Amino acid sequence: MRKYKQVKEKKVVYSLEEWAVIEHRAAKLAMKTGTYIKRILVDGQINYYSVGDITPVMNALRIIGNNINQIAKKANETHSAEASTVEELRKEVDALSRTLSQLVFTAQSNVA
Repeated sequence: MRKYKQVKEKKVVYSLEEWAVIEHRAAKLAMKTGTYIKRILVDGQINYYSVGDITPVMNALRIIGNNINQIAKKANETHSAEASTVEELRKEVDALSRTLSQLVFTAQSNVA
């Protein structure tokens, strides 16, 4: 067995215009150009999500997490859980799921 990973190296030549486009796209995604090229070639696309778009969803997720913890604590203390509480939790999780789906769809359509 070899001590080093087996790799394949290939030289690719770009025009100045092509390289400028690659550098611009890599900078837009805050990536090094080499990393950008490799990810595009291997994966075919790069999904980038702005953190600003996710902040409201993360806040909702924290609130739901707190609710789940409170329900779990109460259920452990009383050894039971009310059906209305479980139903309310299910509705919140469904709403969050819809929000996440819309966010991902919007983010994917905005990726250049």
